[in-house]
Amino acid sequence: MATLSKPMFSLPPHTSSRLKASISTHRRPLVLAFLILLLLRSRVVTGTQSVLGALKSRKDALGSLRKKKKLTKEELAKVLQQVYVDEEDGSKTLLVPYQERVIRVPIHPTPKSQYLLDQPHFPPLPTQTRQKPNIDRAFLAQLRSILFRIAVPSWRSPEAGIIALHSFFLVLRTVLSIAVARLDGRIVRDLVRADAGGFLRGLGLWFLLAVPSTFTNSMIRHLQSLLSLRLRTRLTRYLHDLYLSSNPDIRYYRASNYLEGVAQYLTADVEAWANAASGLYGNLLKPSLDLLLFTSQLSRSLGVRGTVLLFANYYATVAILRAVTPAFGRLAATEAKLEGEYRAGMGRVGREAEEIAFYDGGAREKDILTKAYMRLIKHVNSIYRIRIAYEWTEDYVIKYLWSAAGYALIAVPILYTRTKRSLGIQVGGEVERSRVRDDAIAGRTETYISNRRLLLSLADAGGRMMYAYKDLLELAGLTTRLYVLISTLLNLPKGVEPLYVERGGAVTLEGVDVRVPRVRASGIGEQVDGEKGDEEENEDEPPLVKDLSLTIKPGEHLMITGDNGVGKTAVARVLAGLWDPSGSGTVKLPRDGEDESSTNEKHPTPANRARPTLYVVPQRSYMVTGSLLEQIIYPCSYAAFLRLSLTRFPAVSAAEALALAEAELQEVLEKVFLGYLVEREGGMGARKEWRDVLSGGEKQRMGIARVLWWRPKFAVLDECTSAVSGDVEGRMYEAAKALGITLITISLRPSLTKYHVQLLTLSGPSPAPTTLFSSSPSSSSRSSPEPTTTAGKWILTRVGTKEERMGVDREIAVLEAKLRAVEEWEGRVEELERLLGVREGQGEEVVDDVDDVDESEDFESVVEVEATELEVGVGR
Repeated sequence: MATLSKPMFSLPPHTSSRLKASISTHRRPLVLAFLILLLLRSRVVTGTQSVLGALKSRKDALGSLRKKKKLTKEELAKVLQQVYVDEEDGSKTLLVPYQERVIRVPIHPTPKSQYLLDQPHFPPLPTQTRQKPNIDRAFLAQLRSILFRIAVPSWRSPEAGIIALHSFFLVLRTVLSIAVARLDGRIVRDLVRADAGGFLRGLGLWFLLAVPSTFTNSMIRHLQSLLSLRLRTRLTRYLHDLYLSSNPDIRYYRASNYLEGVAQYLTADVEAWANAASGLYGNLLKPSLDLLLFTSQLSRSLGVRGTVLLFANYYATVAILRAVTPAFGRLAATEAKLEGEYRAGMGRVGREAEEIAFYDGGAREKDILTKAYMRLIKHVNSIYRIRIAYEWTEDYVIKYLWSAAGYALIAVPILYTRTKRSLGIQVGGEVERSRVRDDAIAGRTETYISNRRLLLSLADAGGRMMYAYKDLLELAGLTTRLYVLISTLLNLPKGVEPLYVERGGAVTLEGVDVRVPRVRASGIGEQVDGEKGDEEENEDEPPLVKDLSLTIKPGEHLMITGDNGVGKTAVARVLAGLWDPSGSGTVKLPRDGEDESSTNEKHPTPANRARPTLYVVPQRSYMVTGSLLEQIIYPCSYAAFLRLSLTRFPAVSAAEALALAEAELQEVLEKVFLGYLVEREGGMGARKEWRDVLSGGEKQRMGIARVLWWRPKFAVLDECTSAVSGDVEGRMYEAAKALGITLITISLRPSLTKYHVQLLTLSGPSPAPTTLFSSSPSSSSRSSPEPTTTAGKWILTRVGTKEERMGVDREIAVLEAKLRAVEEWEGRVEELERLLGVREGQGEEVVDDVDDVDESEDFESVVEVEATELEVGVGR
């Protein structure tokens, strides 16, 4: 900078004082730029320390990585299996394979307290603001919350250092642009004056300035890409920790009720916002500095008239472009939404491919996807049509109007000021006057070239400012979408956490009404006065289960049965915390921990860890991405499995502990008759798409294997053995009971009754039907209080008691009575068939009376219905 502040050429002694003064004023923008650098000095120095430290550590890591020996295929396979390492401070180190080596990336999870601090900064948006994003106070507040609460949380963060370093290079590029403009004018001046020495010196300086200029441009692009990546990484980690939260938040389960297309928000929208924010910073700061410094320089060269015309040009440009600029923010938000709908449709087809293939629904799915794609394309085409008129006006104003204004501004000092002054100079001697005229012409040429270069750069800066306004509108739309996602996740209604009992090992439900939770259509935050929360319960709808009260003690296995749609799975959702108990009911669960049965030597808890209280196996078997081993231990990770193996077998080496732990997993697979999978699929570490590899029965048995490995105190089995044969099903139930697991089974299979102690029969919101397990309430059975309606009625009995046997005997007696009436029904069917044959024979006759026709048709319909009922009865 010191070199740039010095005169690049020594002025000849005969140069006029006025010309010297004008040249000296050219140094002022350099001084102004230097002052700006001084103001940014502290921020640059302190902010870049973290960046330089990170770059240095990364360089050291890469250097040490090069020195390390390449890993073998087996070692790389273990890295892929392990994925990450748990650290003592609670963080994780991600293991990333790179060029047959491993790079360790530290991952620090977001603490839950941070979400509580961020929640006041992300209040829900009104509907109008969400639908019509614009550049206003609301946008600035949203951008400030996202930037300073999540993306750049502290000025000491690496992101702040990258921004400071980026700002330094942007300022440096502006300073270099001014130096290049002045040097360009001086080279042309020397050419006009035929000064060979000055021309060569200027050309040498031109090549010298090219080195920092090209380096600066490369660093600006690199830092912009690096900033985009850092912003995306910061937001992605924050949102992953927030979205994939555990009970009782489980935002990934509740968010779909309030926000459609969450996957689009988490992937494409975050990436688009990071790219737009990082690019817009450079597109705003650099043109702003250019406008400031170039205008300051030109105002000294153009005089008062030129300066007034320059600002008039600014005002006219802004007024014209603001008048013709469409709502790019709303258009960008709508495009992102339609992109999400199309992506969700493609994901649905891939996820449900087998079911769609069974129905041969490819044509139907194609119509649905085509419709979604055409909505997207129609919207994109409308944006293109809107941009035609806007870009035409924008190019005309920026390229041609600014060029014409530039020529007019350059002409002001030459035609009205400096020409007259130079022609009015009176000096003695013809030679002296000729030399003065030559110097004046050279000075005017220098002024013209320099000002023209500055005006071209100024026009470019103004054009980028106008383009940045369009980008700013698109950023407003993306910011609104990202803000809506964060605000929705932070303000989701928290689920009711079960009441954990310190002492006592029973699961208790007291006065629980099981209802389907309804979500208000207005969404998060738009509440009506007097209402609480965002999930409401429609009291007009009858509950699935009313006033459910029961106690499940260890060893008292419970079977829940009833017709389809009566709320059997709903009870499991309440127990698991997915649904909140309605009314004033409470759910009490014992805390996770070891009990007496978990410390026996015959069936020890895996790794001697605390037994989970509840483990639910849903109807649809879920296969996680990973190895065969990870299918068994889900949701435990492989890193945690390694740590638990070392704790389980502390007296042996790590490899032996892992081998013993895998032997236990093999034993679990043998109990569910899946022992052949290890050999068939290539070992415990085999990684495949298990959703497609395993059959339906194998998936269900894998779910039971997870129960046997985890050994929870209570296991909810929700129709999870429907594709398993009866003998295998019975052996798996006996194996679970032998491990001290209390079963809560949801099923319609009568054969499973013998494995349970209690039987809960649900009637649902409609009147109670007669089922195989129904029995009348008695002194030893418990049921819901007698309401005016039978909605939500339930009956709890003990399997094997006198009352339960009487209920079954009564059902058997009814069936036997129906069987004894088979002969009578068969005779009646034959009689009806004869009557139908007689009527068909008479069908050829012409019936004149309309009433006779109606009676004939009624008789035939009645006979057909009765015959059908009798055939069904005979079939039974």
